[in-house]
Amino acid sequence: MAKLVHSMIRVLDEARSVAYYERAFGLKVVDRLDFEGFTLVYMAGEEVGFELELTINKGTTEPYDLGDGYGHLAVVVDDVEAEHARFNELGLPTGKLVDFKNGETPVARFFFATDPDGYKIEVIEKGGRFR
Repeated sequence: MAKLVHSMIRVLDEARSVAYYERAFGLKVVDRLDFEGFTLVYMAGEEVGFELELTINKGTTEPYDLGDGYGHLAVVVDDVEAEHARFNELGLPTGKLVDFKNGETPVARFFFATDPDGYKIEVIEKGGRFR
């Protein structure tokens, strides 16, 4: 059986992205590998066996084209309203809080945050299938 270990995103500014993921999600740098043409930065949280890999391609100065496909990372939190308020207090970009339902059946409560490179992160309240 395969085990998911990380997801990779390309970022322009290492320091800016590391600072964002530290402030927004409490992730810490757990490894950094510097190569001639690029740097890989691995970030993780204490409760998670999954890492976010930031790839910084040296010499890249223009924002990456994220395309028109709708992809995102997702995290769960105990209290989505408190997290939404915290993000707003920190001045981190967020969307509106959403109570997502399938008919009358609750599915999830969430909001989307946006990192400095335009990636979307879904912040979901723990419950149901989101533990």
